[in-house]
Amino acid sequence: MTRRLEGTVALVTGASSGIGHATALELARQGASVALAGRREDRLTDLAGEITTAGGQALVVPADITDAQAAAEAVERTVEGLGRLDTLVNNAGLMLLGPAPGADLNDWRRMIDINLMGLMYTTHAAVPHLVKAAAEAPRQVADIVNIGSLAGRGAFAMSAVYCATKFGVGAFSESLRQELARQHVRVSVVEPGSVDTELRTHNPAAVQQYIASALGDIERLQGEDIADTVGYIVTRPRHVAVAELLVRPTEQV
Repeated sequence: MTRRLEGTVALVTGASSGIGHATALELARQGASVALAGRREDRLTDLAGEITTAGGQALVVPADITDAQAAAEAVERTVEGLGRLDTLVNNAGLMLLGPAPGADLNDWRRMIDINLMGLMYTTHAAVPHLVKAAAEAPRQVADIVNIGSLAGRGAFAMSAVYCATKFGVGAFSESLRQELARQHVRVSVVEPGSVDTELRTHNPAAVQQYIASALGDIERLQGEDIADTVGYIVTRPRHVAVAELLVRPTEQV
C-alpha cells in the first residue's frame, strides 16, 4: 500500500484501547510515527511493541490530559522524541450515563474534564507545532481530528452532560477550523454512532442494560471502522478538508 503519511508524526490520545488503539495502528500502517498518550502505560507499551514489530515507530507518552500542564508536556514529549507533529487525534473520552436529577456531580465534572477540557488543553499545546508542520515538507498540511459522537448532533435522555460535552467538541472544532484554514491546518470532527468499545463498561450494570435494550441486537461499529475514517481524513490531498463525518452502524436508527 501507499504509505501516505511517511515522514510525519501523529499524537493519539486515549490510545490504550478502542478507537484510539485502532487509530494508532492505522496511522502507523500509513507510515506515520505515532506517539501514544493515555493513562494505562502497560497497554501503551504493548501497543508500541505491536507497532514496532510491524516495522513502525512509536513513542509511549503516559499522560492525564485533564491536567493542562500534563497535556502540554505530552505534546512536547512527542515533538522532542519524534521530531515534529503533523497530526493530532483527540480521542480520549468518558461516557457516564444516567438521569440528570440526582446525578453525581463528580461524574459530570469528569466528563467535562476529559471530553472537552482535555481535548482543548492538548489542542492548545499542539497548534503551534501543527502550524509549523503545515509550512514544511513532506506534506505541507497538518490535521486535528476530534472524536465527537452522534450524541453531539442530537440530545438523548440519560445523556445530558455527555451530549453537552460532545456538542461542545463540535462547536470548538468548527470555530478552530475557521481560524486555522488559511494556515493549512485542517480541523475535523468524527461523530461515531454505537461502537463496540470499553466506553459503555464504565457505567453501572443497570445503565449498560439500558444501553443494550435501546440499541437492540444491531451489529455495532468496531474501533477499526472509526480508525479507517480517521485515516481517510488525514490522507486527503492538501486542498481537501473533511470538516465533519458522521459514521453509524447501518442498523442504528
